Amino acid sequence: MVYPRVSLYALMLAAAGIPLYIHLPRFASVNLGVGLGVIGTVLLLIRLIDLVQDPLIGWAIDRWPRAQGLFAMLAAGGLAIGFPMLFAPRSGPHLVAELVVILVLLFSAYSLGMILLYGRSATLAKRPDPRELMTLAAFREGGMLAGVVIAAIAPAVFVGLGATDQGYPAFGVFLGAIAVVTAIVTCPIWRRTPIVGETLSLKGLASAGALRLLILALVNSLPVALTSTLFLFFVEDRLQLTGSAGPLLILFFLSAGLSVPLWARVSHSSGAKKTLLIAMPLAIAGFIGAGFLAPGNILGFAAICVASGAALGADMVVLPAMFSVALTRAGLNASAAFGIWSFAGKLGLALAAFIVLPLLERNGFTPGQANSAAALATLNIAYAVVPCLLKLVALGFVLTLPDRD
Repeated sequence: MVYPRVSLYALMLAAAGIPLYIHLPRFASVNLGVGLGVIGTVLLLIRLIDLVQDPLIGWAIDRWPRAQGLFAMLAAGGLAIGFPMLFAPRSGPHLVAELVVILVLLFSAYSLGMILLYGRSATLAKRPDPRELMTLAAFREGGMLAGVVIAAIAPAVFVGLGATDQGYPAFGVFLGAIAVVTAIVTCPIWRRTPIVGETLSLKGLASAGALRLLILALVNSLPVALTSTLFLFFVEDRLQLTGSAGPLLILFFLSAGLSVPLWARVSHSSGAKKTLLIAMPLAIAGFIGAGFLAPGNILGFAAICVASGAALGADMVVLPAMFSVALTRAGLNASAAFGIWSFAGKLGLALAAFIVLPLLERNGFTPGQANSAAALATLNIAYAVVPCLLKLVALGFVLTLPDRD
């Protein structure tokens, strides 16, 4: 029952991550009236906190390995408290300050859970060997993608059930409830004796080949960060597919989830590097296709969601597993390393929000309103062209990796 419980804990974290990275910009701008430039600045400031916090979280998990159960419950508790507060209707002069405090709580809890889950890969796997670590990754990422689908569909479901304010207040309570249930059900997996390694160092990361994987993780996170931040805007405003963002987002993540077992098998048979070299061109094709879509072309964008979702499934399974294998082979403490890994991914999201959202605002883009051709062209470039170029850089980086998993 260890792997299903790992999937459930991953589901909770993913269900928490989607609102923070996809729903938050639109919720804050439309429901709370916060400007896109302010949202981008707030997200970057929180990332600056993560710059110090994430490596410290990883260090603490490695420093007190037998406290992993306490860390797991603290992460779930932070999410259970924070989400009902985040999506509660509010106004007033201290609105942005309140939002910052709640987001710091949520991002801290999210970071703690993610670093613990990924850093304890060798502990949670049946055996700390490459094949079993890849199997664990498949269960973990399958749970992640299930959580993503739940988070993507939930606001629309609550609206259909009569919830107010676009379903967001009910959504926040729902996410808090998931965190409480998860904390109770997953307690047993954190009682396993932790596998610990040597103290982390830059030299150790480099000699293990993990440093180049960290750089790849940052570069590869940027295209996903841009499209995640702009997805709702692109669907609702650029493609003018009002009301279709939820189903399309679900299709995207369903494609990613269904592809996970396939990518795990391909990686077992052909190796991690070859798996990425198969999957990354799918993402590039999706970015190119999105840039040329005409407004209203829902079938074309649906096909792009399937292709790019499948490519994301490979990224989610293969890259963290490669990092875990490199750390395990070198006998290094994994949680501190995944603290840096976590920051690298979130830095990409913060850079995307900080650079792109104010740029859209300066070019006259306003969510949910009639926009000029220039504003929509800027959105199109930010969503399709720039991610395509960044993914090509990541693909070139993968070509330089050694063939060994």
